[in-house]
Amino acid sequence: MKKNILLSMLAALLLSSCGEYNKLLKSTDYEYKYEAAKNYFAKGQYNRAVTLLNELIAILKGTDKAEESLYMLGMSYYNQKDYQTAAQTFIQYYNVYPRGTFTELARFHAGKSLYLDTPEPRLDQSGTYSAIQQLQMFMEYFPQSSKKEEAQNMIFALQDKLVMKEYLSAKLYYNMGNYLGNNYQACVITAQNALKDYPYTNLREDLSILILRAKYELAVYSVEDKKAERYRETVDECYAFKNEFPESKYLKEVDRIFKEAQKMLGEDTTEEE
Repeated sequence: MKKNILLSMLAALLLSSCGEYNKLLKSTDYEYKYEAAKNYFAKGQYNRAVTLLNELIAILKGTDKAEESLYMLGMSYYNQKDYQTAAQTFIQYYNVYPRGTFTELARFHAGKSLYLDTPEPRLDQSGTYSAIQQLQMFMEYFPQSSKKEEAQNMIFALQDKLVMKEYLSAKLYYNMGNYLGNNYQACVITAQNALKDYPYTNLREDLSILILRAKYELAVYSVEDKKAERYRETVDECYAFKNEFPESKYLKEVDRIFKEAQKMLGEDTTEEE
């Protein structure tokens, strides 16, 4: 015990000297290096902590110090905002120490690291799916964790990002119109799949109006033998939209599309006036 206290005091003194740090790197006193790494970590000098901890993990293998060193290494990367490396280190930790002292925190921070590293919605969302998977695994393993609510909120935010990507894709298809083919059907399918996968999204109304717009354009540009069927689908979509969103900001547009569709079907529109 006295030895550890002395090592900690010496390690603390070491922090004030670059020359001493360079000597420490060459030292074979790994207990001393371990205490120094902890002091660097505590003082927020994560670059130095990372260098020492990467060496100590292998040397102290099989001891509780190796376990703590691996967790501190993950947190050092995390605090440096190197989230990809942090996530890899936390995953390594809970794979090596599935019932370790820091397993709950490691699983949580693996997910949070990936969450913080996810790209904007327009870019590839592979990382977003990985973050959701890690956070869901954390909640499965630790359903009573004090961090459960934070993890759930991160999952909701990540799902919103995935929905936004689908919305932007559907909107792009709609804006492309008939360029290089009929993109309105692709808009409908993309938006419908997003609603199916994420039925409670706050973009539900915006996805629904895209579906209605695209179905109307499909009818407008259809060959003659399909026009009537597609205009009827448009009318049905208008009814469905107004039923779900009776106070929608898009109601005037919906009414206009409804009237145009019924006009093309040769039906009376006065009941919607």
